[in-house]
Amino acid sequence: MSSYFKKITLITLSLFLLTAFIKGQSRDEILAGKIRVSPKVAVSQTIGFTEVVINYSRPGVKGRKIWGELVPYNKVWRAGANEATKISFSKDVRINGEKLAAGSYSFFAIPGDKEWTLIFNKISNQWGAFTYNELQDALRVKVKPAQNNFHEWLMYSFSNMNVQPAGKTNSALVNLMWDKLKVSFKVEAGTSSN
Repeated sequence: MSSYFKKITLITLSLFLLTAFIKGQSRDEILAGKIRVSPKVAVSQTIGFTEVVINYSRPGVKGRKIWGELVPYNKVWRAGANEATKISFSKDVRINGEKLAAGSYSFFAIPGDKEWTLIFNKISNQWGAFTYNELQDALRVKVKPAQNNFHEWLMYSFSNMNVQPAGKTNSALVNLMWDKLKVSFKVEAGTSSN
């Protein structure tokens, strides 16, 4: 094979892999021919001097009844698909007013019809909720679900950014949205770079 064709082949493969990465698929999954039905995605937001990153997989509604059936009430749920949703904070934060140390956590939820329990678990790399251990919970908070516009694909977003001058607290809401439901929690972070 000539040098010219090797370069063209390499460029073509590189473009293919780059496109796949942009669409949220890992190189290993692409090369193994395993495109996920629930694609992986990451979202991030800087709040004060704190970087918040959420890594999750996005299941689709696909005509199914989600709340109370596909995602049962009163049982621990991975808050996404595939691996447990992972949330990382570069500095200490407050979640709905409760302290949470900097670090990475598996993010679980116990959905209910009228109230949800949100869980930040110290074991940050888990598959689903199969090995979830309540003894490893760093924090649990209660929230109320709200009706929302329909979202076919599960989605996390940041909203209600509150940016203050140095020495004040900055905050944002983290929103989990899927089907016709939204669940939110407040993240507060200091404005000190230390």
